[in-house]
Amino acid sequence: MEATKHKRPKHKGSPKLFNNPVLEKLTHTHISMPLIIFTVIAAALIYYGIVEKGFQAPQMILLFAAGMLFFTLIEYIMHRYFYHMPATTEKRKKIAYTMHGVHHDYPKDKSRLAMPPLLSLIIATVFFILYRAVMGDYAFGFLAGFLMGYNAYLGVHYSVHAFKVPNNFLKVLWFHHSIHHYREPDRAFGVSSPLWDHIFRTMPRKPGENPEVHRL
Repeated sequence: MEATKHKRPKHKGSPKLFNNPVLEKLTHTHISMPLIIFTVIAAALIYYGIVEKGFQAPQMILLFAAGMLFFTLIEYIMHRYFYHMPATTEKRKKIAYTMHGVHHDYPKDKSRLAMPPLLSLIIATVFFILYRAVMGDYAFGFLAGFLMGYNAYLGVHYSVHAFKVPNNFLKVLWFHHSIHHYREPDRAFGVSSPLWDHIFRTMPRKPGENPEVHRL
């Protein structure tokens, strides 16, 4: 969102997004809620796939890994093209700000680091219907991995904004996402992984690098 390039982020406070108290309440989510909900659902999907559908453990592991990998692509696409959609109209500007711009303005607002569970459950249901229609029973293992990919994203995203940089291999993700927030909001769209930033050439620019170098 263009506005995020010019506004200095606020590290305290939580802005009001809706006048309706119910809608406003729904915009605040404790990080533990989606993590618990989707871990339980993923476990149930794996159990059902093995016990009821007869999948072997190696098959489920492969489907699970494929689902997690596919989530990182969906995460990248959503972040780059939906959350940062060009604010060409007032309606689009409002949608972009409500969905993501507010997070750039208030990156330390811990209650808005995860999508409301009700909305995420609806979206997960839509994905299940699509996956089941395309891949049949393989959807059970694939969706389990997809949901745990979402949980991994939530865990990384929350940790980056809530905790100090760790002194281990995970610090790469801290730096990557911090660059997106504080230096280049048009780069570094991957949160749980920089994989697709490498593939689609949206890695952060090196100091003094010509912006045209990464243009698609």
